[in-house]
Amino acid sequence: MLELKDVYGGYGKITILNGTSFKIPRASITTVIGPNGAGKSTVFKAIFGLLKIHSGQILLDGSDVTSSTPRQMISHGVTYVPQGRNVIPQLSVVHNLEMGGITSHDQDVVRARMETVMDQFPMLREFKDRKAIELSGGQQKQLEIARSLLLDPKLILIDEPSIGLSPNLVADVFRTLQKLRDGGVTVLMVEQNAKAALAMSDFGLVLELGQTRMFDKADRVLSDPRVGKLFLGGHMGEEAA
Repeated sequence: MLELKDVYGGYGKITILNGTSFKIPRASITTVIGPNGAGKSTVFKAIFGLLKIHSGQILLDGSDVTSSTPRQMISHGVTYVPQGRNVIPQLSVVHNLEMGGITSHDQDVVRARMETVMDQFPMLREFKDRKAIELSGGQQKQLEIARSLLLDPKLILIDEPSIGLSPNLVADVFRTLQKLRDGGVTVLMVEQNAKAALAMSDFGLVLELGQTRMFDKADRVLSDPRVGKLFLGGHMGEEAA
């Protein structure tokens, strides 16, 4: 579904990705883990066209999308939910949702998808006239995820969905991602709560110094003593930018 082949890239003269390679299966959840500076968020920016690739290839369903812009990636069926809160606080829930489909040339289709998305997220229909700032942190994250669905993506890149959320709300967000996976959407996620994220994922990807150190089924990554010692215990640093 998504494949990176020996990708090098970074910011200016600083190289963060040093030959990153992996292949993500369709309709799966893959959690990316690694120490500070591993390139976890950077690889998302590279995939979504926010970072210039020095060399290597990014393939989506076998097509080369290495040089694609974010707008082109959206047209290819890829959406990106970055770190932090990304709703527009003073706009209503429904107006925030509409922003997700603003690039579409067929607003009738967008409106139909809005109805579908609000069926998937009943809370959004219930609170559709509320300002986004009035929602809880977990509700705002659901709004962000729902907004990313307005263009009917086949791949969602989601970076640190649990930041600032209580354990119960984190569980709600994870269940939402699993439902999307069950509906055929592929999810690639960076998550600070690595143990919990791997426990609900299909695959785990370990990055270190911009290189893939391990890619395997999530339960194998979670139980690997090398991974546990370096990345899941007391040695695990803050998440990379």
